[in-house]
Amino acid sequence: MHSKEIRQKYLNFFKSKGHTIIPSASLLPENDSTTLFISSGMQPLVPYLLGEKHPEGKRLCNSQKSFRADDIEEVGDSRHTTFFEMLGNWSFGDYFKKEQLTWIFSFLTDELNINPSRLYITVFSGNSKINVNKDIESVEIWKDLFQQKGIKAIDVDDSEKNGMQNGRIFYYPENKNWWSRSGPPSNMPIGEPGGPDSEIFYDLGIDLKKHENSIWANKLCHVNCDCGRFIEIGNSVFMEFQKREKGFEKLKQQNVDFGGGFERIVMVIQGLDNIFQTDLFINIIHKIEQFSNKKYENNIKSFEIIADHLRAATFIMGDDKGVMPSNLGQGYVVRRLIRRAIRHSRLLEINRNLWTTDIAKIIVNDYKEIYPELQRNINFVLTQLENEEIKFNQTVEKGLKEFEKFYKETNKNIISGLETFNLYQTYGFPIELTMEMAKERGLKVDEIEYKKELEKHQTLSRTASVGMFKSGLADSSEKVKQLHTATHLLHQALRNVLGENVQQMGSNITSERLRFDFSYFQKLSNEEIQKVEDLINQKIKEDLVVEEKEMKYEEALKIDALAFFQEKYPEKVKVYSVGDFSKEICSGPHIKKTSELGKFKIIKEESVSAGVRRIRAILK
Repeated sequence: MHSKEIRQKYLNFFKSKGHTIIPSASLLPENDSTTLFISSGMQPLVPYLLGEKHPEGKRLCNSQKSFRADDIEEVGDSRHTTFFEMLGNWSFGDYFKKEQLTWIFSFLTDELNINPSRLYITVFSGNSKINVNKDIESVEIWKDLFQQKGIKAIDVDDSEKNGMQNGRIFYYPENKNWWSRSGPPSNMPIGEPGGPDSEIFYDLGIDLKKHENSIWANKLCHVNCDCGRFIEIGNSVFMEFQKREKGFEKLKQQNVDFGGGFERIVMVIQGLDNIFQTDLFINIIHKIEQFSNKKYENNIKSFEIIADHLRAATFIMGDDKGVMPSNLGQGYVVRRLIRRAIRHSRLLEINRNLWTTDIAKIIVNDYKEIYPELQRNINFVLTQLENEEIKFNQTVEKGLKEFEKFYKETNKNIISGLETFNLYQTYGFPIELTMEMAKERGLKVDEIEYKKELEKHQTLSRTASVGMFKSGLADSSEKVKQLHTATHLLHQALRNVLGENVQQMGSNITSERLRFDFSYFQKLSNEEIQKVEDLINQKIKEDLVVEEKEMKYEEALKIDALAFFQEKYPEKVKVYSVGDFSKEICSGPHIKKTSELGKFKIIKEESVSAGVRRIRAILK
């Protein structure tokens, strides 16, 4: 079964169960400063999980583009990727455990014909500290579902200590079977929703564990161990709790948030134990073999890093809100992906100029029917890849000269970890290349010291990241509502002062300030900034009503509501009008009247890239 058919089967199945199919959100979060990228299907839907009404109803499904930078170092084990698709279905206070588990089991076993004897289940073992009980209810539902397939499903505790114990359903604590964007309950910030989950694992086969070269061959096995025998393919989260100052409270509605790893499901259906051998990657793999004159099976890690990283970079840059490689934020991640791919192309001795653009063309061609934005933005993607490949090759040449200079000047037979790290940090010079060249000259590299320097750098980077990306729209705090509403006024004011060619290109809101990106060809004068500011404050004084209406997308366009980024909007949308001053397609939350905003003040106006400006502003 081809991947396209599997994706469509999922959407059709849940549509038959009363779900509305919604488009994938952008990979780049809107009004959410808690993260650089969308990393799960539920992330854009948090306001609706917290109780806001979705214009398409209480039952939704989609395939969501997702990216997790944390998995960059994991790529190369035949099952990890940074970019992935998440098959999702949601219930906002409608159906709950019985329907969800029944439907997803039916989809896997009846629609995709997965052998139920190869499926294993995990559930939450409970936590008395937060007053959430052991999930007996889900266990009973699962037992009945397996019984209908002629399988007796035994539930067991302590499989991490005692192994499988002939079990089919396994209890695990919160570090395994509780889901929120922040992880287990102890890590969740105030206001964050979460809940116990029930995960579905597929048994790839005992041979994967017992292989004579496997370090896990004689070790205890259970579904959540690391031996590789079992792989998670789906997770039903029963999101009914929210962390509060006094502990965990139940939300006013019981939600279902299902996420299924599309690449993993495709792998299972196509009878493989390697994601990179599925039709999602095989065209890329064949092209790398052609360019390198080497076989994938002999160079698995480098092939998978190149294939994954260029696919991820293509999707991020090919998004309608796409970013270019840079040294900051999202752009830094894109640059890291591209340069890491190029680094491994050198290990494979790919000598072809601008080969990354050829890989990107394959990716766009494979996905353009499902994600047409890739075709729309292909010229931007190819230009950025070409520029980055040229820049990195020049950088590596500088690193080579620096290495030769060091080699000639030193009398030592070892290159220190600090010197190795500086080559990496300053010139993007990979340690593998440093080690290879050192070996040719009879030198060694102090890898232990290098790892310490790298860990020190990563710790500092993480600390900086935590400081940069705090708060966010998802908390629905009053200050964030105010600043979010203020972006509507700012957008319209810019169009009034500068012209209707101005369009929103992105925004980022914390409880302290708003950041608003817009299309414009030159720096704003002090007079223009003052006009924008004065107009906004005038509208605040007028105490305009903020009105919300639901309508079809086509109707919203007919009444001149602003829509942006060439996004794929659902059939029904929300339109927020601020008096007769501004009108935008947007999702909440917003304040009720402009008089609640206080005084608007622009604190900075700057360039982001060619043709894009940025305003930072506050409310006093």
